[in-house]
Amino acid sequence: MRILHTISSVNPAGGGPIEGVRQLGKVNTLSGHTVEIASLDEPNASFLKDFGFPVHALGPSSLGYCLAPRYVPWLRDNASKYDIIIVNGIWQYTSFGAWRALGQSSTPYVVFTHGMLDPWFKRRYPLKHFKKWLYWPWAEYRVLRDAAAVLFTCEEERLLARQSFWMYSVKERVVNYGTAEPTGSREDERRQLFNRFPELVSKRILLFMGRIHPKKGCDVAIQSFAATLAEDPRWHLVIAGPDQTGWKSSLQSLAAKLNISDQVTWTGMISGSLKWGLIKSSEVFFLPSHQENFGIVVAEALACGVPALISNKVNIWREVQNDGAGLVANDDLNGATTLLKHWHNLDSLSRDRMRAAARASFEKRFEIHGASRSLLSVLSEVLDKRASRTTQ
Repeated sequence: MRILHTISSVNPAGGGPIEGVRQLGKVNTLSGHTVEIASLDEPNASFLKDFGFPVHALGPSSLGYCLAPRYVPWLRDNASKYDIIIVNGIWQYTSFGAWRALGQSSTPYVVFTHGMLDPWFKRRYPLKHFKKWLYWPWAEYRVLRDAAAVLFTCEEERLLARQSFWMYSVKERVVNYGTAEPTGSREDERRQLFNRFPELVSKRILLFMGRIHPKKGCDVAIQSFAATLAEDPRWHLVIAGPDQTGWKSSLQSLAAKLNISDQVTWTGMISGSLKWGLIKSSEVFFLPSHQENFGIVVAEALACGVPALISNKVNIWREVQNDGAGLVANDDLNGATTLLKHWHNLDSLSRDRMRAAARASFEKRFEIHGASRSLLSVLSEVLDKRASRTTQ
């Protein structure tokens, strides 16, 4: 199968969606499929060099909408080279441009919404939602209506997506999603971590990993840590991720006000063996997010046998809870504090059981080969239906 992914950027700082594309692409390529990417990045962007498969960088783009004049003509000229096109994300020109380019094409497209129809955004940013309503009937509604399938990474995402706009007509499919199993040396990765961050040696690490963004609940993480674990000097909070909104300085001031600055490490964006060393060295993963479509990093933690303490706004919370792979509570300070107290009060045997359950949950639900098979099954179904229509 010849597959083209479209996405606004392959910059790894973009978080889960691009990591998902990269991981699925690796597995699908090893299975004999051809995978390429069309992005709206500038062709000379430094992060393009090490991506792993061909990237057609069709930028530069302008405005927050990522309007790129080269994108639609390129898709029209090249669509026939691919069996199917996967559009990653909505609300930017990648989705509407694909609809414009492929309307008369024989190449079908499917869409991963990646949580971008979650009603949390409607409640949190009502003015932006109003603007989206003005745009919705003429663009994204049509993009989703005409897609051969709209893909959701879990049942919770599918159900939430129906709540944002009353004009809603899509061919819904839920597919497995996940990440690759870590393969590096635990000892080498931990050595790299402690050489870089010596203050973490012999600490009980509470790990928050993700973009520093209000929707992630970073402030709740800091406040709940101060309220529950900070009295024990063995505990250390690590906040790992890029600051994309300029919020970090305010969060550091919050930590200082709570007298925990010396128990918080800010790593910035980390990747590769350093990232895996940090996850494997952590006692527990913590994500009190207000909105989280899937949470690739949750799956990465489970892959390392690290239990996840998450809010019930992380869309895979039911899977984590049902598997006994972590603990779940509301996405507020009381909920986050409850999670940390619960974990702190567990005996060592209960913690070990939860670590084993975390690993088992990853293997059952989130391992990338299973995710790849699930996606390829849907893509094959789309192509079979298209072929049967053309022969009738």
